[in-house]
Amino acid sequence: MIPRIHKRGGATIGLIRYLYGPGSHEEHIDPHLVAAFDPLTPDPGRDPQATYGQLQRLLDRPVDALPASRRPEKHVWHLSVRASPEDPILSDDDWAAIARRMVAAAGIAPDGDDAACRWAAVRHADDHIHIIATLVREDGRRPRLHNEARRAQAEARAIEVDYGLRRVTPGDGTAAKRPTSAERHKSDRRGWQRTPREELREAVRRSVAGAASEEEFFDRLAAAGLLIRRRVAPSGDTLGYTVALPGDRNAKGEPVFYSGSKLAPDLSLPRIRERWTQNPDNATQQPTQPSVTGPASARRRATTAAWQTLLVINHSDDDVIAAQIAATGEVLDALAQTSAAHTRNELQAAAVSFERASRSHIRAARGHDSALRRAARDLIRSGPALGRGEDGATTAMALDMLFFLITAAAHWHAKKQHAQQAEATHRAAEHLRAAYQVAATQPLALLHQRGARLAPSWQRHHATAVRQTLPELADRILAEPGWPALSATLAETQSAGHNPTTLLTQAAAQRELDTAERMSDVLVWRLRRMANLPADPQNAQGQRATGKHAVASPGRTAQTGTRPANASPRRR
Repeated sequence: MIPRIHKRGGATIGLIRYLYGPGSHEEHIDPHLVAAFDPLTPDPGRDPQATYGQLQRLLDRPVDALPASRRPEKHVWHLSVRASPEDPILSDDDWAAIARRMVAAAGIAPDGDDAACRWAAVRHADDHIHIIATLVREDGRRPRLHNEARRAQAEARAIEVDYGLRRVTPGDGTAAKRPTSAERHKSDRRGWQRTPREELREAVRRSVAGAASEEEFFDRLAAAGLLIRRRVAPSGDTLGYTVALPGDRNAKGEPVFYSGSKLAPDLSLPRIRERWTQNPDNATQQPTQPSVTGPASARRRATTAAWQTLLVINHSDDDVIAAQIAATGEVLDALAQTSAAHTRNELQAAAVSFERASRSHIRAARGHDSALRRAARDLIRSGPALGRGEDGATTAMALDMLFFLITAAAHWHAKKQHAQQAEATHRAAEHLRAAYQVAATQPLALLHQRGARLAPSWQRHHATAVRQTLPELADRILAEPGWPALSATLAETQSAGHNPTTLLTQAAAQRELDTAERMSDVLVWRLRRMANLPADPQNAQGQRATGKHAVASPGRTAQTGTRPANASPRRR
């Protein structure tokens, strides 16, 4: 059950006409009163003799009794209470009881208060009611409405339990501001899939992902086609900004601007500037890294940064972890912007879902998230990735590691009782899983074919290595459909001069292997990253003889090219 307090108004009659009217799209069915401050309150919906004006004058009587100078300018209070789609249809009596509980909890009409505000609850649909109240008590005083939204939410949680309704995840005040009903109706009229507020929030979030400076951020906003206004101090310093969509205009034909803070709490300019804070420890400890040469290189860098972040989440303070989770959102935004068409929709959905998980009441200690923010920047600067070859395979590699990172974020949020954030991470993980399955299909299929062609003696050799290294998990790994792909990867690591048993031990030590849906897939990507093998098996075949990723045939050593003593005679 979702209670929502709307903006206060100054015209009681206007809201009454809307509540009893047909609605913007003829959606109001049988509008009628279910409860009110007085059982004798006239109901224009069911009583032909009652009028909107009578109801308005009755509700406004305490306001009109005050001298004009003391009347509040915005005296109309409006609360809607909506049931979840899967909830049963409640009766008028149920909604009447819910309305009384809501006005009591919010402070409009506390239980036992004979001088409370006047109110009325109108039902014009099966799944919700609207409560209208006037904000002057019978004794001429104003009601105490401090934190009324939070109190209404708490009462809604209690109502869900009492009526056996769906338990809605409670909020913590860190969510982005939802579109208003006027914004939604405007978008519906114009055939827009999303409201301008939602479009702008995503555009600003993408523009800040991995940005290294304020000017770069504003340049990206401009490149995204947004209209931008900066609020500038007399000194010339930028104090804030507002953005608008070129096609979103008001009745006067003027663009409708939104400030960053009205889009999301962490998109105000001061909060965005925190992302460019440099942690002194990172500045001295970070080694110089080679420049990124393309999308595949950027995805490998993102995979490494995600792995490093997993270690941080295991062993850091909460404010540092909050910063890492926020920066993970930037990596997802960057991947969504640069992804190939066949994974783009799922990655965009993952980024949108994770946006809610990137904020909590624990303030992020920015400056500790430089590795992830640099990875996001590399992804943006490297440009769009192809859906095949090394680009596609390294995308699967990065998504595999990011899935574990997001799972770790979900565990942390759950431990801190951040219910909405934990729920958002689970939604993001499902989208990420779907994108991974698409990206990984081709490279894993090629590896599967290669592993199936290995000599039986080499397959037994690799199976023995798995049993020695992972005795508790070996039976499950060897029974998985992905085992041939892992066997082929073990052969490549050995051909490249690595000790497969040593690499398996290190790969298994990395977080939560036993919780993976397919452990063999996870080990494939971890081994290929650790051994610096090409993510795309076709690349590995093309680079056997030369280059950084040179790989000898299975059964030969990378250094000498000669067949070892225990090689199968079938592999020459």
